[in-house]
Amino acid sequence: MSGKFDVAIVGGGMVGASLAVALAPLGLRIALIEGHAFDAASQPSFDDRTTAMSNGSRRILESLEVWARLADAPTPIARIHISDQGRFGFARLDAREQGLLAMGYVVPNRSLGQALWTRLRECSNVHPYCPAQLLRVEPGAAGGALEVRSADGTVSAIEARLVIAADGVHSAVRQAYGILAESRDYGQTAVIATVLPQRFHDYVAYERFTETGPLALLPISDRRCTLVLTLASAQVASAMAWSDAEFLAEVQRRFGFRLGRMLKVGKRVAYPLSLTCAARTSAPGCVIVGNAAQGLHPVAGMGFNLGLRDAACLAELLEEFDCADARLPEAYEAWRAEDRRAIIAFTDGLVRVFASPLGAVRRLRNLALLTFDLLPPAKAALSSLSTGASARIPKLARGVALMARS
Repeated sequence: MSGKFDVAIVGGGMVGASLAVALAPLGLRIALIEGHAFDAASQPSFDDRTTAMSNGSRRILESLEVWARLADAPTPIARIHISDQGRFGFARLDAREQGLLAMGYVVPNRSLGQALWTRLRECSNVHPYCPAQLLRVEPGAAGGALEVRSADGTVSAIEARLVIAADGVHSAVRQAYGILAESRDYGQTAVIATVLPQRFHDYVAYERFTETGPLALLPISDRRCTLVLTLASAQVASAMAWSDAEFLAEVQRRFGFRLGRMLKVGKRVAYPLSLTCAARTSAPGCVIVGNAAQGLHPVAGMGFNLGLRDAACLAELLEEFDCADARLPEAYEAWRAEDRRAIIAFTDGLVRVFASPLGAVRRLRNLALLTFDLLPPAKAALSSLSTGASARIPKLARGVALMARS
C-alpha cells in the first residue's frame, strides 16, 4: 500500500512498536516498517532473551495498555547484589529500603512482542508494512520519501511528514539523513542462556564483575535465571563448544555458590558487545530513537529502558507539536540530552572501570562498592538514574494518557 502518512517509523522492534502504540491516540496516520514477521523466530527484538525493566518502563507500558497483556508474568526483582570476583567488596540494593514494590522486572522479549502486537492490532491508524525491506530513504525538506518491498514483491512508495529511525545500531535511516555515529568494540561478547540453580533465587538479581567482564543472573519463572556471561571475544568460540557440564563449571567458578550448584543450562546464544552513539538524535524531518541513537553494553541493563523513554518523550512532543514543525527535532534533542548523556557515561564508565587490570583501580572499586553499600543517598541516586528521574519525566511514565490536539 502506497500512501501519505504523518509519521513513518522504520523498525518495529521493542522501541519502534512501543512508539507506534504511544502515537496511536494522537490521531496521526502512522506507517510502521519492519523487516521481520512479528511472530517469526528470526525477529531479533522478540527472541528468547529477557529484558530487565525499570519501574519507569513498567509505568510507560501500563499507560500504553501493554503491561497487563504480557502472557508470561513479569518476574519482580526484590534485591540486587553486586560483587567483584576475588574481592571482598559488594553492594546491595533492596526495593523495600527504596520504598518500592520491586527494583524492576524481568520480562521475556517474546512475551513483550506478543503484547505489543496484540495492542497494535487495535490501532486502526497504524499501518504495518511487515515483513518489508526498506529499499530507499530520500530526506526531504519536511520528512522524507521511502520505498519498501513486501514479502510478496510488492513495492510501495511512502511519503511521511516525519521519519523516525528505530532501526537499530546499523540504522539505514540515520545514515540517509547524514547523521554520523561513533562505534567502539569492547572486545567482549555476551553469552546468554537460561540456567537452573540448586537454590531458589528469591527474586534477587546478581551482577558479578569477573576478569573478562560482568556476569549477571536475573530471576525468572520456574526457579530459573537468565544468565548473561561476558567473555573476551577471543574466548567465545571455545566457550560455545564446551559441553553443558564444562559451561556450568565455568559459570560456577566465576559466580560461586550463592545459589548452590548450577544444575542445568539451556541453549546458548552469543552477542558481540560494543558502544554505538549517534552524534545527534535528530535532523530536519527525522528523529532517532532506541538503539539507532545509542547501543549500550548490557552491564547495567539500561538500554531498552533508555530507548523506551526516547519513545515516551517523542510521543509527548508530538502531542504538543505538529509532526512537520521545524521546532520538534530540536525540542526532542534538548529533552533527551541529559538523560542520554548520563546513562551512556554511567554504562561505559562501569565497563571501563571493572575491566581495568590495574591493582590500584581494583582496590579503589572494591572500596567504592563497600562505601556505596553503606550510603542510602547513593542508592537512591542510582535508582533515580536508572528510571530517568533525574530529567523531566514524560507523561506516560507518570501514568498520564496522551490525547490528540483539538
